[in-house]
Amino acid sequence: MTEAGRKPIGDLGRSGPPAQREPVGLHVDRAHSARMYDYLLGGKENFPADREAAERALAGFPHLRITARENRAFMHRAVRYLAEQAGIRQFLDIGTGIPTSQNLHEVAQAVSPEARVVYTDNDPIVLAHARALLTGSPSGRTAYLDADLHDVEAILTSAELRDTLDLSEPVALSVIAILHFFPDDQDPFGIVRALLDALPAGSYLTLTHATADFDPAADRQAAQAYRDRGIPMQLRRREEIARFFDGLELVDPGIQATHRWRPEGYAPTEVTDAQASIYGAVAVKK
Repeated sequence: MTEAGRKPIGDLGRSGPPAQREPVGLHVDRAHSARMYDYLLGGKENFPADREAAERALAGFPHLRITARENRAFMHRAVRYLAEQAGIRQFLDIGTGIPTSQNLHEVAQAVSPEARVVYTDNDPIVLAHARALLTGSPSGRTAYLDADLHDVEAILTSAELRDTLDLSEPVALSVIAILHFFPDDQDPFGIVRALLDALPAGSYLTLTHATADFDPAADRQAAQAYRDRGIPMQLRRREEIARFFDGLELVDPGIQATHRWRPEGYAPTEVTDAQASIYGAVAVKK
C-alpha cells in the first residue's frame, strides 16, 4: 500500500540516480514508507526525502534495518509453511511493495509451480515494477491489482482477483507490515475481518505488525519519525494484535517476535526481541 504501509523491499539493481527515473505521479518530495524500507535494505528505489526520514527513524531506533530483514525472512518462512505443509495454492498479498527476490510467488511456486498469486498495491512505482517482474511460473499464475486496502470491495470484486483466484477454495491472505500504518480510526480490524469473511474455511491469515512491547521508548521515537513526515503509524501491543486473529486458529507457535516464528536453521538468540520489534503469526479459518 502506498502511504498506508509497506512490507520490506529491496535492491532491484537499477543503475543511475533514482531521481532520473521518476515514475509518473510519484511524489518524490515527501517520504514514502515503501521507499524508506527500500533504503533500509540497501535498495535504489528511494529519494532524498525517503533517506532523510529513514535516517531520522534510525536515530531513534538503530535496529530498524534488522526489523525489516527479519520481517522479510518471516514472510518467506510463512509462505513455505503454507505451500509445503498446509497445501495452500492461492495467495492474496496486500501491500506488495517493490519486488525483490525472493518474492512471495517465487517462494510458493518453488514448492508448487501451479500456485496462483494476486499482488495488491496502489503505488505507481510498485505497479511499474510488479508488471515488469512478477511473471510467475508457466504452470502457475500471478496478477497485479491496483487497489487500496481501504476499499475491500474493490479488491474482492476486481477482475484481476476473480480471474486468478477461486474464492471457493482456500486462500492465504498476506498482510505483511502494513496494518501498523492503519490507525484505529481507519478500522484495520474491520478491514481484515471483511477480507476473511469473503474467504472459505481452510483459508489462512499471515500477518506482521510493529510493536513497542520490547523497546517502548525507541520504538515510539521511530514511529514518530514516520508520523512527522505524514505517514500514519500506530504501534500495537501483543494483545491488540491478537484481535486480528479473533475466530481463527493460530498455527504453532502463535504470535511471536518474527525471528522466533519457526526460525529454520538459526538460533533465535542471534536477534533480540527488541531488535525485531515486530510480531508475526499465521492462523487458519475453520
